[in-house]
Amino acid sequence: MGSQGHGQVQRWQDRWWAVGLLVLVVWVGIRLAFDGWSGWPGILVGGLVYAGFMTWFVMRRRRRDARAVGTDAARVPELERRIAKNGELPEDPAEQAAMIRLIRRREEKLRRNRWWAFPLLALVFFGIPVLWFAAGNVAAGLWGLAFGAAFLGWMVWFNRRFVRRMAGMRQRIEGVGGGLVTGPAAGPAAGPGTGSVGGPGTGSAGGAEGVAPGAR
Repeated sequence: MGSQGHGQVQRWQDRWWAVGLLVLVVWVGIRLAFDGWSGWPGILVGGLVYAGFMTWFVMRRRRRDARAVGTDAARVPELERRIAKNGELPEDPAEQAAMIRLIRRREEKLRRNRWWAFPLLALVFFGIPVLWFAAGNVAAGLWGLAFGAAFLGWMVWFNRRFVRRMAGMRQRIEGVGGGLVTGPAAGPAAGPGTGSVGGPGTGSAGGAEGVAPGAR
């Protein structure tokens, strides 16, 4: 079920080179803001290494997600965008089932990782400024504290919003009673919590296959 089979063209920002370029720009920009231009060659080399690693990591996660939910890796970013925006439901029943499995996969990962992910991020973002303070670089320490507090606050807000929108999208597809609506009499989606898209051949997306044991 590739992206072209659904009449969709992969957005340029979803391609591997765009992911790497974004990571490189952000990395270099942050390092230059804190360290200045004097060490730009080392900053650029470090940014290239980090961008390469993150690109590999993101592409690897997409491929794993695609195998777990039964779609093409190029479709995973689009499904995630629809979930995050609580947007339009896929018309294809197979894509609806893939979206349900992706939602359940994300929910399972959040439940499994939340106990260590946020404490680790807090340790990194607040520990580094402490080191700067200890080294006598008060300005960098203050900037680091401000950036860490803002980023962690955004992460908490985004995580809560994404959880709510995943639940809303799942209800729109499955219906409040659970299970995809089947049969030729099923109509189009009526809105959150009121019904679900169905049609001939539409099956339930539930079951253990929605959560892959290899989920990150």
